[in-house]
Amino acid sequence: MKGPKPRNNNRKRPPRNDTNSWSRIFWCTIFIFFNFLLLSGFTFSTFRLLFGKTFRPGLLLRWPTVTKTAVTADSPVTISVREVVMLPDQSLVFLNYPRTGRLFTKEDIDCIYYSANDLSSRPLFKQPPLDMDGEDPYNQIIRCPLQSGHGFRVSVGLKQNGDVTSVPTYTWDSLAYDAVIDHDNTTVVFVKGLNLRPDRVSNASRYECLYGWDFSTSNHLLRSDVVSLAQEIVRCKTPLSVLIRSKRGVNDAVKVSVRLKGRTTIVDTIARPGLRPGLVQPPRNKEHVMCICSMVRNQGRFLKEWVMYHAEMGVQRWFIYDNNSDDETDVVIELLQSGNYNITRHLWPWIKTQEAGFAHCALRARETCQWVGFIDVDEFFHMPSLLLFHDVLRNQSKYGYGEVQAWCYSFGPSGLKSVPIRGVTVGYTCRVAVPERHKSIVKPEALDSTLMNVVHHFKLTSGYEAVKADRGVLVINHYKYQVWEVFKEKFYRRVATYVADWQEEQNVGSKDRAPGLGTKAVEPPDWPERFCEVNDTGLRNRVLKNLADPYTRLLPWQEGYQKHEKRRVRRRKRKRRKHRGYL
Repeated sequence: MKGPKPRNNNRKRPPRNDTNSWSRIFWCTIFIFFNFLLLSGFTFSTFRLLFGKTFRPGLLLRWPTVTKTAVTADSPVTISVREVVMLPDQSLVFLNYPRTGRLFTKEDIDCIYYSANDLSSRPLFKQPPLDMDGEDPYNQIIRCPLQSGHGFRVSVGLKQNGDVTSVPTYTWDSLAYDAVIDHDNTTVVFVKGLNLRPDRVSNASRYECLYGWDFSTSNHLLRSDVVSLAQEIVRCKTPLSVLIRSKRGVNDAVKVSVRLKGRTTIVDTIARPGLRPGLVQPPRNKEHVMCICSMVRNQGRFLKEWVMYHAEMGVQRWFIYDNNSDDETDVVIELLQSGNYNITRHLWPWIKTQEAGFAHCALRARETCQWVGFIDVDEFFHMPSLLLFHDVLRNQSKYGYGEVQAWCYSFGPSGLKSVPIRGVTVGYTCRVAVPERHKSIVKPEALDSTLMNVVHHFKLTSGYEAVKADRGVLVINHYKYQVWEVFKEKFYRRVATYVADWQEEQNVGSKDRAPGLGTKAVEPPDWPERFCEVNDTGLRNRVLKNLADPYTRLLPWQEGYQKHEKRRVRRRKRKRRKHRGYL
């Protein structure tokens, strides 16, 4: 019987190959290193695959430096000033907070002014801020008064701690001010100061996009091609490394700008591309049939009527782009939200950028809205046929249209000298006879990639057409020439990019102006009787029939309506309980 062979303890072991072990460690290290580069998105082969031979990547060797901070006396919480933008009437100071920091209030902050010529100077004086906007810790805005002359720089500091040294300051005349990564992975950049033609698509091949942290030199920037270019909207190919970081939710200081090819001058930028809510690939079945985008400034007292009326007509979602309001617009929106109106306020501090703001809103609304209307708060969709939006838009969808255009009728003061207490829809009933222009309702997916738009209607992509709605089906009542107390606010500043302000001696005969007024906000003696050619009570009658309380005749936006509504609900409940008792 054979057993196991005895173990030979004297057998010689093969010598250890130390060279082989170190070789494995070396190649393992090389493997890990190149995988790190691949995941970071900085391999040249990946960039060539994505962008082709024209893409010229450069490694970003400098990580963002820490911005200037102020520390409170009671805690180590810091406040970080990111940058300052000088508008014609105020300075915008953008803040960053640490993740654990609380949001400060207007009462915590001082605006601090320095000499513009002496970078090492001490603060000259302080002033309280005009306002403080935003609840986003990465994008809160402090509005500081603009001092006369150009001899000051501005920053902010905490009152408890003292001063913050100066930070990068940019002027508004040339600036890349916002950027979003679209669902097709391109970056849409909004740029002031390109001076392109407002009514046509520009030559994208003349420009290039640049990404990076430090724009003081172009050696450390990633370059990419411009896909499309129109007005103030530049669409860029997004570098893979930027795309990966944005999808991971990395909040860093990577910025994007543009320049003419062959030039050394780069447009100043505060635009940081990132994925925003509502910019994902839109679903097939959208939540809302009809939505509205509007840009407002100090329209808080008219907002309730505008939203409540359009809700009755079938609007389900409102996007309000607040363009530096200093009234109670934010308070009114919160009140409407508490009443279950699906309305959101988006800070848009950039002056005379209505076209860019509407393009930004179209991207945001695309995820949930089948149709989006672009109108102002003094404009009301009116359906003389007594239909609702669902009916009108369902009929247009059958024929594959991408845009429905509605004619605008301009209403005058209608003999009034003070703001009508029941609202504009009931108070103003006299208008001019001929419509002036049209505004649009569009399908977001029908928009051209340039997002070019003029006077509230967009350039459509191939395969879609626009249709003008029959005037008996859909029009817009534009309460343009209201009582002088309201109308004179139009002389402050127009929100549209390519429309001259009324104080300027430009295009005085334009339809955007009031005929015969000139450039001064001086009330004509016959103002209440002007612009009255046709008595039109169609929308007024529908409002009173459908929305007025049958007992008090109050309308939903009038003071006291909610109180009477609650009383009526309580009376109904008592009657029902009493009726059950008899049974």
